[in-house]
Amino acid sequence: MEKNSSLWKSLVTEHPLCTTWKQEAEGAIYHLASILFVVGYMGGSGFFGLLYVFSLLGLGFLCSAVWAWVDVCAADIFSWNFVLFVICFMQFVHIAYQVHSITFARDFHVLYSSLFKPLGIPLPVFRTIALSSEVVSLEKEHCYAMQGKTSIDRLSVLISGRIRVTVDGEFLHYISPFQFLDSPEWDSLRPTEEGIFQVTLTADTDCRYVSWRRKKLYLLFAQHRYISRLFSVLIGSDIADKLYALNDRVYIGKKHHYDIRLPNYYQMSTPDLSRSPLTEQFRNSRQHCNK
Repeated sequence: MEKNSSLWKSLVTEHPLCTTWKQEAEGAIYHLASILFVVGYMGGSGFFGLLYVFSLLGLGFLCSAVWAWVDVCAADIFSWNFVLFVICFMQFVHIAYQVHSITFARDFHVLYSSLFKPLGIPLPVFRTIALSSEVVSLEKEHCYAMQGKTSIDRLSVLISGRIRVTVDGEFLHYISPFQFLDSPEWDSLRPTEEGIFQVTLTADTDCRYVSWRRKKLYLLFAQHRYISRLFSVLIGSDIADKLYALNDRVYIGKKHHYDIRLPNYYQMSTPDLSRSPLTEQFRNSRQHCNK
């Protein structure tokens, strides 16, 4: 304790104060280094943000080293700043190599440009997602899933072609490129549950899609919470698009569009099933308006 107090006393109380200050300002190199430090610390996150930070900080330390060598003539100040410049330079080269080494097949490039890049997803994150997937081809009139037979064990995004969705032989809607093939089925199950498809998905043309195995994707979600939230947003948006696609095909009475947000949609669209009082009230009000 006494040693610490004596050290503090020697550094603060017994250290000689500055009696005279330099009248002239430091050279332009010193002020340039300070500006580079201020601008460099304003960098963002992510790989490109790190490139920005380390490049400006490295230039700032280099200017400080030059200033120490030319103006101050202090070997210790020069040495520290030069070492920090070398560290920043090595970090910049390492990160630039990581970004440059990220390459994908054509299908993954198309998927990233159309679905993930507009959301601001960086390439390294997409690389982690792509490494857990595979590209699969599906010939025309071949089935991706069959109603009541195919188990829900994967999640897929259509890259090219068109998929026809039917239930009991009745057409529901099409799936276009960059839409999920099985987002409703995926969202209907918990990670520990199992299920089978209630619809049939048939290739209307030759198709290609990117697919993730269910267990492997859940493991990826557990390791990367950001990717889990990202897929949650993508799947929710995809399900909403499919619901509105179904809504465009539903009519009641004299070609009136029925809003899928209203309750008891399934009962109202299926006459053979019993209707709730709320359904009957809705139907009576519609009939009254049509008279």
